[in-house]
Amino acid sequence: MSLVALIKPKGPSGFGYGTTAEEVTQGLDLSGKNILVTGCNSGLGEETARVLAKRGARILGTARTVEKANAAVAPLGNASTGFECELSDPKSVRSCVDAIKKDGVKLDALICNAGIMALPELKQASGYELQFFTNHIGHFILVNGLLDQLKSNGRVVMLSSSAHANAPREGIQFDNLSGEKSYRPWAFYGQSKFANLLFAKELARRFAGTERTANALHPGVIKTNLARHMNPLAHVAFGVIGPVFLKSIPQGAATQTYVAVHPHAAAHSGKYFADCNIASPRRDAEDADMARKLWDVSEKIVSGL
Repeated sequence: MSLVALIKPKGPSGFGYGTTAEEVTQGLDLSGKNILVTGCNSGLGEETARVLAKRGARILGTARTVEKANAAVAPLGNASTGFECELSDPKSVRSCVDAIKKDGVKLDALICNAGIMALPELKQASGYELQFFTNHIGHFILVNGLLDQLKSNGRVVMLSSSAHANAPREGIQFDNLSGEKSYRPWAFYGQSKFANLLFAKELARRFAGTERTANALHPGVIKTNLARHMNPLAHVAFGVIGPVFLKSIPQGAATQTYVAVHPHAAAHSGKYFADCNIASPRRDAEDADMARKLWDVSEKIVSGL
């Protein structure tokens, strides 16, 4: 356990920095629950799927290929099923939506866990910067496509990050979504995570008056495959500081697991969580006009794909 986990106190939820996904779900019976997890084949997604299945849930796991998804869910039991969902490819995402609808399953939670981080050079998909397109637009298509499958008390869980604070000062650069005017790896990663957060906020507003919830979260800083694009020096630094400061994967999976299935989390919507407790995002995360604009722009992007 890291030094931070030992000294940081637990929050009002009774959980905290050092809590693991297994501890968050201790005593819960998720039999009969159907939970979709994107990026189920590695890192936080793999651990989240494992723990939820251990508590009885059926996992609908997505990965970039159906082979990877099937291999990931095979050990889980509970009739868990794998689906291909390459988030940077609208055709793949829509095919995933169609396959889940064909399955006929009603979803208790959608955990939007998959993503890419800090690409060193500008890359694009469909003419848009790849991190924004993969992390936000891909999940935007997936979630909206599956809302008819979401139960009346279903939960949408968006994996944001404290890195949303690194988004440009104006929040979302609507005039530079291609990245061609200027590109900085961490700023554009931050923008994509800020978009995840704004999406959850706006979705929560649209869920108002129902039992459905939408929330975003920061899982913590964890060394996973998400960091594969970071430069070699950063990987060396991770190796040095990891045992002291970084969360383990079981600890990193705790917050999204808490938000997705813990009974106490059902009372909250439109919130930002960290360490299994409500936290404070950057101030303009509460800018409802920006969130609505992002939604409208995203709809236009998707309609043109």
